[in-house]
Amino acid sequence: MIVDNDTRFASALAETLKKAGIQASATGVPDNFESFMTASGTIDLLMGDLDLEFQGESLIAFLRRLYPEMALLPVVAKPTVDGAVTAIRSGAFDYLLKKNFSLQELAAKVIAVVNECRPSEVKSSDHNLLFRDPRMVRVMDLAKRAAASRATVLIQGESGTGKELLARFIQRNSPRAEKVLVAINCAALPENLLESELFGFEKGAFTGALQRKIGKFEQADGGTLLLDELGEMALSLQSKLLRVLQEGEVDRLGGRQPIPVDVRIVATTNRDLAAEVEAGNFRQDLYFRLNVIPLTLPPLRDRPQDIELLLENFIGKYCKLNGRQFTCISESARRFLLSHNYPGNVRELENMVERAVVLAPGAKLELEDFFVDPEAVPDVEKLPLLPATSAAIATGTGSTALLSDSNSFDALPLPAGTTLAEVERYMIYKTLKAVDANRTHAAAQLGISIRTLRNKLKEYREKFGDCEDQQ
Repeated sequence: MIVDNDTRFASALAETLKKAGIQASATGVPDNFESFMTASGTIDLLMGDLDLEFQGESLIAFLRRLYPEMALLPVVAKPTVDGAVTAIRSGAFDYLLKKNFSLQELAAKVIAVVNECRPSEVKSSDHNLLFRDPRMVRVMDLAKRAAASRATVLIQGESGTGKELLARFIQRNSPRAEKVLVAINCAALPENLLESELFGFEKGAFTGALQRKIGKFEQADGGTLLLDELGEMALSLQSKLLRVLQEGEVDRLGGRQPIPVDVRIVATTNRDLAAEVEAGNFRQDLYFRLNVIPLTLPPLRDRPQDIELLLENFIGKYCKLNGRQFTCISESARRFLLSHNYPGNVRELENMVERAVVLAPGAKLELEDFFVDPEAVPDVEKLPLLPATSAAIATGTGSTALLSDSNSFDALPLPAGTTLAEVERYMIYKTLKAVDANRTHAAAQLGISIRTLRNKLKEYREKFGDCEDQQ
C-alpha cells in the first residue's frame, strides 16, 4: 500500500509495481490511520509519506507497535534528521528520498524489500508459530496435511490464539503458495460495505458507485481468500457467500452476469459455529460447506509447554525493537508468567512482555514491570511454585529451556562429571545432525531461539574451531 498526497506519484508507482508482479494500491495520506488500517485488511508493506505524527507519537512508532510484522518504508519529499532517526529506531526498513530515485529504481527497491520481508515457513517458525506442546504439534500436523489440498479449512479458537497466523501458514504450504492471498476482516466492516468488498460492484449500481470495483473474490482468483472472523457475518450475506462457494462464481452488485472464480477458502472465527447454528445465528448449510477440515487452536492456558518458548521470543523481539537489554528476569516474574491463565492468549502475553520491556527501569525484568497499575501486581506469596526442573529464563543468552523429563538424560553417552557446558555443546551438535543441519528445526527441538543457537555456534567456532557437522 502506497500512501502519498502526491496522487500522480503514488498511482504511477503502483502501476510500475503491478507490472513487476507486486500487488499494489495507492491512496492519499488518510486523516485517521487507525480507521484506515482496520478497513484495509492485511498489508505486507506500507510505504510513502510516513514521516508524520499520530496520536502524540511518530506514525512509524505507532504502526510498528500495532503491526509488528508489517514492513514500513518511508519515502519522503522533505526529509528531516529527526524523522530519519525516529524511523530507523522504530523499525522502518529504510528511509528514502523521492528525488534520489526514478520510478523504476524505487520499484526495484520495493521488490527487494518485499522479497526480504516475505513471510516464509522458516520465518514463521522463528517468530510466530512457535510451539512444543503436543496439542499444538497435532494441530500443526493436520494443518500441513490440509495445506496440500484445495479443501476449505475452518480455523476456530479464542481471540489471540493465532488463527490468522495459522491461516497464512496453510497458504504458504499449499500448491497456491506463489499465488495471491487476499484477506478480509468480516468483523471490521458494516454489512453493506462488506458485501461490496467481497463481491464488488458495477459503476452506477448505487448512489456513489462512480466506477467499477473488483471484489475480494475476484482479487483472489487462482489464489486463497482468508475470511477472518467469519462468525460475525450477517445472515443475509451468508446466503450470498454460500452461493459463491457452491457455484464457483460471483455476482457483482449491479452486474448482468456471474463471473467464474477459482478461490481456496480459509475461514477463521472465535465463535463456536456449531453453537451459533443451534442459536439460529449461522446458516447450517454454510457451516457444513466451510467445515470440511476443522482446526481448533487451543488457548494458551492449555499449552503450558509453549509459554516459556513464546516468552523468550517476545522478550528478544521487543528488546531489539526498543534498543533494550536485560540481564535476567526475576523468579517472581517468571512464576507469574508461567502460571497465569491468559484470557487474552498469546496476544496478551506479547502485550505484557512489550509493556515490561518498555517500562522496566533497571537491567532486570521484575514482576511489577509487567503491570501499569501497582495495585494490580499479584502477591508473590500466592503465586504457585514451579517445578524444580524448570530452568530460569536468562535473557542475556536467550535460553529458556524447560526440562520436563530428567530421566531422559540416562541415555546420554557422556561420563559422570561432564560439565553442563559440554552437555549443552554435545546436545546442540547431535540435534543439528538429526535435522540435517537445519538451524530452525534444531532450535525448535532444543527449545531455544534461532538467535541463541547462532550465538552458541559462533561461540563454539571461536573457542574450539568447531563446524556444524560436529559429531
